Amino acid sequence: MKPNRLLFCCLFSCCIILLAPSNFAQTTPAKTGDSARFLGYTAQSSGPERDWEKKFQDGIVRDNVREYMRRMSARPHHVGSPYDKDNADWILSKFKEFGFDAHIETFQVLFPTPKERVVEMIAPTTFRAKLQEPPVAGDPTSSQTSEQLPTYNAYSIDGDVTAPLVYVNYGNREDYEELDRLGISVKGAIVIARYGEGWRGIKPKVAGEHGAIGCIIYSDPKDDGYFNGDDYPKGGWRPKDGVQRGSVMDTDYPGDPLTPGVGATADAKRLSISEAKTITKIPVLPISWGDALPLLSALAGPVAPEKWRGGLGITYHVGPGPAKVHLKVASNWDLKPVNDVIATIRGSEVPDQWVIRGNHHDAWVNGADDPLSGMSAVLEEARMLGELHKQGWNPKRTIIYCAWDGEEPGLLGSTEWVETHGDELQKHAVAYINSDSNGRGFFYASGSHDLEKVINDVARQINDPEKDISVWQRARLARISRARNQEDRNEIRKRTELSIGSLGDGSDYASFLDHAGISALNIGYGGENDADAYHSIYDDFYWYTHFMDTDFSYGRALAQTGGTAVLRLADAELIPYEYTEMAEQIGKYVTELEKQLKDKQEEITERNLELKEGVFSAVADPRKTSVPPPRETVPPYMNFAPLKNAVESIKRSAERYQAAATKAQAEGVTLSAEALNSINTDLLKVQRTFLTERGLPERPWFKHQVYAPGAYTGYGAKPIAAVREYMDEKKWAEADAQIPGVAKVLEDVAAAIGKVADELDAAAGR
Repeated sequence: MKPNRLLFCCLFSCCIILLAPSNFAQTTPAKTGDSARFLGYTAQSSGPERDWEKKFQDGIVRDNVREYMRRMSARPHHVGSPYDKDNADWILSKFKEFGFDAHIETFQVLFPTPKERVVEMIAPTTFRAKLQEPPVAGDPTSSQTSEQLPTYNAYSIDGDVTAPLVYVNYGNREDYEELDRLGISVKGAIVIARYGEGWRGIKPKVAGEHGAIGCIIYSDPKDDGYFNGDDYPKGGWRPKDGVQRGSVMDTDYPGDPLTPGVGATADAKRLSISEAKTITKIPVLPISWGDALPLLSALAGPVAPEKWRGGLGITYHVGPGPAKVHLKVASNWDLKPVNDVIATIRGSEVPDQWVIRGNHHDAWVNGADDPLSGMSAVLEEARMLGELHKQGWNPKRTIIYCAWDGEEPGLLGSTEWVETHGDELQKHAVAYINSDSNGRGFFYASGSHDLEKVINDVARQINDPEKDISVWQRARLARISRARNQEDRNEIRKRTELSIGSLGDGSDYASFLDHAGISALNIGYGGENDADAYHSIYDDFYWYTHFMDTDFSYGRALAQTGGTAVLRLADAELIPYEYTEMAEQIGKYVTELEKQLKDKQEEITERNLELKEGVFSAVADPRKTSVPPPRETVPPYMNFAPLKNAVESIKRSAERYQAAATKAQAEGVTLSAEALNSINTDLLKVQRTFLTERGLPERPWFKHQVYAPGAYTGYGAKPIAAVREYMDEKKWAEADAQIPGVAKVLEDVAAAIGKVADELDAAAGR
């Protein structure tokens, strides 16, 4: 699971009002030596903090990042493999060497591995797919065949099916609407979809909902192969026989399919496999474009719409047939251990407040890029924090570094850890900072918007390794260059901060934010990678050091960024949350809901009119099948007033908090340790207030009422999903019925922020 390739082009920013808490204010420093105060710090504490941060950043060594990757990627290390455990033990030894109190926490999870895989065409000619990635001469680890997981999709149901083949483009819901217009049904067929434009698990999900009995997913060269540049080994792009492995677990909940909501400890009560809701309903396998070419070439039927055509030198047809395919999948459905490495530096003043940093260490094969480009940087952060500790630095808060296992199959290690320690995390967790893959290019961040200000401030302190500017400034200028029009460019230029993206699913932050209500960030670098070997045997040290961050300069930048963020959160007197942008962002989500309804009303009204006028039948080519779209009922009025009123309440509370803090600063108020502890304790509760015990409709594991992935987007965020998902399904009454409940949650959040503002005023003697 990986969102990073999407997130480097984060959303365009909006203006944010700077929060100035107590004399913990910050006017944003442009340079490391700036005398301005950091958010959440006093004037007295900002100077020493700046010195420690500079010492930390200067001490990060990129050759260490390289060596960590070389060691951890030396052999395949999927869940349950010998080298996966060997890596966990080695990471444990490094954390202990760095001065952390560290241990391994093990969970037992369902992890199917294939024992039989067949994709063969039986008509109009015969062809049997290789389903095998060949080693590459000169790439020493690509030949470790006996240790590599075969090419497969984890959590595909077992099945043995034979049926006509239908090409469905990316296999998303809108693609099936296009098939309807072409008069094509997939009922009783096997579909072939190309990777991309959405998470792979959605493809068999939607196919099954439309009556397909099997699904094949292939890698088209237009998306990640020679269409983009030379393929491996001449270049870095996926070669003819390269295959993307990956999980196709359904989106009801992440983690172990057999223990939803509880930790998968050895004695946990487990569902039967037949009861697990996240296993697919139809069998699915991934293949290379080399194996896909004969199948696609044998299709007849309508020529695929222009936007469906990939990079193969064929005419893309939709089918069905005459290609007829036999697909067989059978797996070993075993419990396997996942080994999370948990390392701690105890806080000196408020040890019961935790700053958590994580990255996963498991991979589908050797995993140099995914995940070790991130994990190696995280290890270097930990090393340097240990060095600072030896030099006399003691964090105020407890710092916990985590190396997760089992992320690739479905966020297994992090989810089971969060579910096991949920009560503790609710009481103690300040924030979770995640990374995953890391490459060359621009800084990106997504997360809960109460952390937007602090990560902007950190990014201003980090120098871009290939440009003589900060990574913040380079990201800002990149957004200007990508802006759609002059109005957007002007808006970016006048903003104080860069907006961060919204989090959905796809990496280990999901359980922290979506389930436990813990403020979270996902950070990294990307956008200039001229290569893609995602989830293949070619994602190894040789490939990474030839085509990705070849000198590990951005690995060093990631370590500097992540570690500085940890320092900033761990040492602040007042937890540096900021709520004005959060309120503005939630307001935008509500505006988007209103716009979605209005656009859909206009779209359906116009289409119904065109149906009445005979537009579709008049323009249809009589020699081609073209089915008019169905007449639909225009969506009714929805009452968004409760949501809009609740957003205004949050805005007022955020402004009150800012005003109380600004006044405390102006008066030179110094808060007592007791007052700070009380205020910080209540600040922790603000993000938790977004949770409801009932969770989302039909997906109760996801408890956050603002941040969540979409049931049909996987990685992608679907803010205010309780309302938006029903709108996407055109269930207007159900969507409208969700509004009061979400609005009540937002009103409660406003009250929680207001309570902190009152406490701050009281502590300042007002």
